[in-house]
Amino acid sequence: MDIKNELNKNGFRFQKRFGQNFITDKNFLKSIVEKSGVTADDTVVEIGAGAGTLTAAIAEKAKRVIAFEIDTSLEPVLKNTLSEFDNVELIFGDFMQAKDVSETACGDYKVIANLPYYITTPVLFKLMEDTAVLPKTISVMVQKEVADRMCAKPSTKDYGALTVAIDARFSVKKLVNVSRDMFCPVPNVDSAVVLMTAKDVGESVDKKKFSALVRAAFAMRRKTLANNLTAAFSLSRTACEEALEKCGLPLAVRGEALSTQQFEMLAKTLFA
Repeated sequence: MDIKNELNKNGFRFQKRFGQNFITDKNFLKSIVEKSGVTADDTVVEIGAGAGTLTAAIAEKAKRVIAFEIDTSLEPVLKNTLSEFDNVELIFGDFMQAKDVSETACGDYKVIANLPYYITTPVLFKLMEDTAVLPKTISVMVQKEVADRMCAKPSTKDYGALTVAIDARFSVKKLVNVSRDMFCPVPNVDSAVVLMTAKDVGESVDKKKFSALVRAAFAMRRKTLANNLTAAFSLSRTACEEALEKCGLPLAVRGEALSTQQFEMLAKTLFA
């Protein structure tokens, strides 16, 4: 099936507000699904079905696919694109407003998504914070600069709240860079596919409190961690400095210098 003709036939128009950029190279999409480790026993949640090209590649491998799509004008396109598959459930609506996706999946699940820049961080935080059960893996196609942030190390310019939040729960690996020329329409940036694999760790501190701490630490990068924490949590400077000392951290330390393990230790100290 020629996806571009299918889009034209149904009068589809790309909408900037949804950050729509589709990939139609079937071999490339199949390779992404393969590298993401999808098997015949898997339930896969896709965020942003688009024209259904990636959805079809997932459906060929997985037992069940639950695909979210915010743009209802794509409904006739998706019905044609996915007509041969009986293992795909389409949900038209905003994923950010959806209930716990782990409840929808009814068991272990994996996530695959081609995410526009403006929604990448909110979607990842929703998957990490608003699910009773974390996905086994999350494979995301994101702007290359975002992929760099996801894989960054402490005390580098790309290291930030997203990096720490992910590292606390997932191991991260960049699978492949994706040229902007592979998309239709062609975006102004290159992309990359990142695979996040859930770590076998218990929740030693409330995950929302942990994320709030990390966000506060990077709220103003040039301020000290103590200053950011007093502003975010209405804590006295004395309480902040005592917590830092208990964790063996310098009083003038900035958030960008802390490892994930040090953030976890600080969270336990502050929120125990």
